[in-house]
Amino acid sequence: MKPLDPRLLRQARAARGYVVLTAVLGLVTAGLVVAQALLIASVLAPAIQGSLSLPDVGTPLALLAAVVAVRAGVAWAQERFALKAATKTVAELREQVVSHAVALGPRWLATGRGPAVATLATRGLDDLEPYMVRYLPQLLLAATVTPATLAVVLGLDWISAIIIAVTIPLIPVFMILVGQLTAGTSERRLKVMQRLGSQVLDLMAGLPTLRAFGREHGPEKRVRALGDANRRATMGTLRVAFLSGMVLELLTTLSVALVAVGIGLRLVYGEVGLEPALAVLVLAPEVYLPLRQVGMHFHASTDGIAAANQAFEVLDEPLRPVGTTPAPSLAGARITFEGVSVRAGDRDVLAPAALTTTFGSRPSRGEAGSASGAPSSGTVVALTGPSGSGKTTTALVLLGLLAPDAGRVVVTPRDGEPVDLAEFDPATWWPQVAWVPQRPTLTPGTVREVVLDGREVSDDDLAEAARLSGLDAVLDVLPEGWATPIGQGGVGLSVGQRQRVALTAALLGDPSRVPLVVLDEPTAHLDARGERAVLDAVRAWRDQGRTVVVVAHRTSLVDLADQVVTVSSAALPPTPGDAADAPTSSPTSTGAVA
Repeated sequence: MKPLDPRLLRQARAARGYVVLTAVLGLVTAGLVVAQALLIASVLAPAIQGSLSLPDVGTPLALLAAVVAVRAGVAWAQERFALKAATKTVAELREQVVSHAVALGPRWLATGRGPAVATLATRGLDDLEPYMVRYLPQLLLAATVTPATLAVVLGLDWISAIIIAVTIPLIPVFMILVGQLTAGTSERRLKVMQRLGSQVLDLMAGLPTLRAFGREHGPEKRVRALGDANRRATMGTLRVAFLSGMVLELLTTLSVALVAVGIGLRLVYGEVGLEPALAVLVLAPEVYLPLRQVGMHFHASTDGIAAANQAFEVLDEPLRPVGTTPAPSLAGARITFEGVSVRAGDRDVLAPAALTTTFGSRPSRGEAGSASGAPSSGTVVALTGPSGSGKTTTALVLLGLLAPDAGRVVVTPRDGEPVDLAEFDPATWWPQVAWVPQRPTLTPGTVREVVLDGREVSDDDLAEAARLSGLDAVLDVLPEGWATPIGQGGVGLSVGQRQRVALTAALLGDPSRVPLVVLDEPTAHLDARGERAVLDAVRAWRDQGRTVVVVAHRTSLVDLADQVVTVSSAALPPTPGDAADAPTSSPTSTGAVA
């Protein structure tokens, strides 16, 4: 990224207005700097020459006070608007990065970039604030104040202007040298911070399991080592900042000293007037000041640029085109998998491989994968197969969260023509599907608020749904029952308890509006009583006329199914030009999309 990358202006609306405002304030500052120097010289010259009279300097002093006050006001406005713009820019980029990462889908996030995006969207992008508040204003001031003051110096004393013009290029040269010397420092610091964040996130997510096996103290050394690496990287960045600031400060001080010595010698020999000489002496530091500030805040630019570059890397990832056709009602619809194959991450394996089956509310006999005749109401479809065969991936394809690498999913409404699932607008497809993953992610709130999700449900229906899902037994042991607070992601509940909350939320969905229910191993974290509750919930959904697709390992779920579909994997054929993982769009992951 350049010091002022056009991509930042394109992606963040707040940054565009801020740059324009800063440029305008820079021009105003340049005028005020020149006026201040000329007024100081006009007051000091008579005082030094002994011809000072108060009436003569009253007006210049008043103007000087006004200029100083206005300059202070401009500096205050610059700081105030810089903080506001930086906050808005960081918020805009953070929202775009998170939204784009979610739209890229679970396959892209499963490549290990999820924790890196989490770190970038939290601490990483915060580095843009000092970049915009400190570095960028000085960069724009260097482009406005420095040329303006140098032009005034040229009009006052051409020799001093030549000295300044010769020494000014040395500052960017040394900045380039410092930049080359420290290339990659900020990127390395950000990567270390991301690894630390990823390690801590993984540790926090797996802490209950680690405690269950008495291994909660095992990762301490790894986290400590990453923390030390982060500390060393941060201290290295600070050393670079201090050293670069010292070098540039020394260089500008010597340059101003050259101008002052030249002015002093020519004053002695009467080759320059006192008032112009004083004006040049006041202006000389102002010529170098923006460049000095740019060097002083150089580390802020490198950290901010590194964070912005990583944000742009995420935003540059191409998205799969999203359908725009409104999805028809799934009540009574038939769903057909036609040779669906999905590549398993970076492995040369298709899981599932060439899956072909049809299911729906009223499947007919003899269809691929059918294990029984057509039921009179809803239907339960069990996805079975060995671990790694692609059962969960099949469910994600059905949800529209993953795009198949080969084949397609066709939806045939009760009174309509077959349509490819990829053509549907996700905003009209997802509300018709209730999705309960293995580890449901719940929003913060009380148990009642999470289950209802803003819906109006009677107490009797809520109690019946809790009974069917087994949530009533969970409520009996929770300290505040329905009013028990749940943290972000379901903190405060076990995995099994979260699953029952998600099942209850799915049970409350209107069967006519949410006719499809997808469950991913719903009994994986439950005891025998919890398993019975899941079976009761599946029977209730079927009795309501819904289609229930369940990833099943236990025989109890398979025995309950009206249709059993065996999912299998296969080695990817070694064909040149294999399709790369296609990025996908996805909704925000929740316990139940209903």
